[in-house]
Amino acid sequence: MKFGAQVTCYRNTWDSIQEVVTVLENGLWDSVWVADHYLPPPGRKEEERLSAHEGFTIVAAVAGFTSKLRLGHLVLGNTYRNPALVAKMATTVDQISHGRFTLGIGAAWFKREHEAYGWEFPSMKERQDRFEEACGLIRDLFHSCDTVTHKGQYYTLDDAPLSPGAHQKPAIPILVGGTGEKRTLRTLAKYGDVMNLDGWAGGPMTAEYLRHKIGILNAHCEHVGRDPNEIRHTVLMPTMVSDNKEKIEAFVGGRRLGTGTAAGPRNYVIDRIGEIVEARVDEIMIGGIPTDDPDEYSRVAEEVLSNFT
Repeated sequence: MKFGAQVTCYRNTWDSIQEVVTVLENGLWDSVWVADHYLPPPGRKEEERLSAHEGFTIVAAVAGFTSKLRLGHLVLGNTYRNPALVAKMATTVDQISHGRFTLGIGAAWFKREHEAYGWEFPSMKERQDRFEEACGLIRDLFHSCDTVTHKGQYYTLDDAPLSPGAHQKPAIPILVGGTGEKRTLRTLAKYGDVMNLDGWAGGPMTAEYLRHKIGILNAHCEHVGRDPNEIRHTVLMPTMVSDNKEKIEAFVGGRRLGTGTAAGPRNYVIDRIGEIVEARVDEIMIGGIPTDDPDEYSRVAEEVLSNFT
């Protein structure tokens, strides 16, 4: 069983991020994941001037001082960058990391972030249309041995090469963020390699919930002629190990997460993680551990993850 950690890249410093990643590199962890936000979510006005590091730059820096951890985003916002630029940045990071990069990308949701930086915030339908086209374009660039020409509704390429290509073969895997059953999972079936169910989004995160979403994905795969076994299944699980009821309630209730978390005493967290492990996902990413407490990453690894490795 593989375990990753989502490391916050806002409301903190680069030094604190680097210290946590060093703990992960030297511990039981398999991967590290950062978000892609230009303002600290969820978008409180009083927090807009707090730090928010750019996600791609952070991953490139992490690639330069690690050698074991796989790297990625949960997830990049498609509206923030031209998808061909994303492909170029992705292969560069993959070269730096010698093949440890996964491209995690979603349709984007943070309206205030778009307003603050002058980006258009299209309707949900247009964002999904853009996202589907972008994923197809990126996949073409990743898998093509030649230049790529693309004339779509939103994006255009004219004989564009992707050199250097990916270090890993056959290509950088594409993780599609989101669980929308009509559009997002269809885009994943067509162009993605990794499914990620996000506990921050408020889903129940039970074995039954996982089976339901995977069933929807498999139906889309059948419809588009894709082998569902080509797609890995992963989960982002917000986690807190604590006996303090007030802290647990603040962690769960304050984020309106419901049963999307593994928050509670050690044995409860082990049981919650165990339920996901038994559902036979390929990897669990642990989220919610503060970067100002790197020792907590070691404690979670030793007290919880060690039971499954």
